Amino acid sequence: MAKKKASSQTWMAEHLRDQFVRLAQKEGFRSRASYKLMEIDQKYRCFRAGQRVVDLGSAPGSWSQFVADKIMPKGKLIAIDLLPMEAIEGVDFLQADFTSDSALTQIEAMLEGGLVDVVMSDMAPNISGISEVDQAKSTGLCEMALDFAVNWLKPDGIFIVKVFHGAGYKIFYDQCKGIFRQLQTMKPKASRDRSSEIYLIGKALK
Repeated sequence: MAKKKASSQTWMAEHLRDQFVRLAQKEGFRSRASYKLMEIDQKYRCFRAGQRVVDLGSAPGSWSQFVADKIMPKGKLIAIDLLPMEAIEGVDFLQADFTSDSALTQIEAMLEGGLVDVVMSDMAPNISGISEVDQAKSTGLCEMALDFAVNWLKPDGIFIVKVFHGAGYKIFYDQCKGIFRQLQTMKPKASRDRSSEIYLIGKALK
């Protein structure tokens, strides 16, 4: 227990020193994750006014915050998460389990039959501490996000997804490679050095 407490204290101290944490607090973003998506957008020009976007795993809402500012007032943004999320102007939020059939049905109803320009996923599973289990759960979420993107993206649409290096990564990467005409990988500066996370950006369905 003492070891776990010391680890938590170390994490908190590092968190409070983090330049992106301080910047998010200063600029009014809900978390440092905004700067990951911001850098992806700066490089690949993913968002523009009037787009239709779906944000999978949206809480606490930092990605939705950034995107809403880019696509509104004529755009449409649907966000979903198992956890609650404070309201963001112009964002339609659904608190539900994305992996459930009922949640997918609700999202489809909210889309009203229209395809979307961007599907983005920052989903991550609840961590068990068992790397093999956590990696498998993460890959499963990525595959579900990809399946949703294939069904709902416009032909020239964009898919942004967080993945983790480890078992299953190469298989998932190859899946995406077979689906999109362009596929890029990026580790934004706001990602912690020790994190194995990386983002895949797929453009235009084959």
